[in-house]
Amino acid sequence: MALFPLASNFEGDFLLQLVAVDSENTMDEVAAAAAVHSVGRRVRARPGHILRVRRPGSAEFLPRAMKVSESGLKPTEAVEIIWEAPRQ
Repeated sequence: MALFPLASNFEGDFLLQLVAVDSENTMDEVAAAAAVHSVGRRVRARPGHILRVRRPGSAEFLPRAMKVSESGLKPTEAVEIIWEAPRQ
C-alpha cells in the first residue's frame, strides 16, 4: 500500500486535478476519488451512470476491479474519468 498520485481528466471538467489514491485502490475507487474534486463543483452528477477509468485516447476502459498496482500506470500519469450510461 502506497500513496499514488494520478492526474484526473474528468469528463465535463475543464481542470486537470491531481488525485492521491492508494496503489491498492481499484479503478472504481480511483473514479470515486476523482469525482470528489469535480462532481458538484464544476460537473453535474449523472444519477444512474457509472464512472469508468481509461488511459487518454483509449477506447477501452480499465477493468473496474483492477488495482492501480496492476494497471501499469505511472505516478502523475493522466487518466480519463468517463460517465458510462446504464445498460438497458
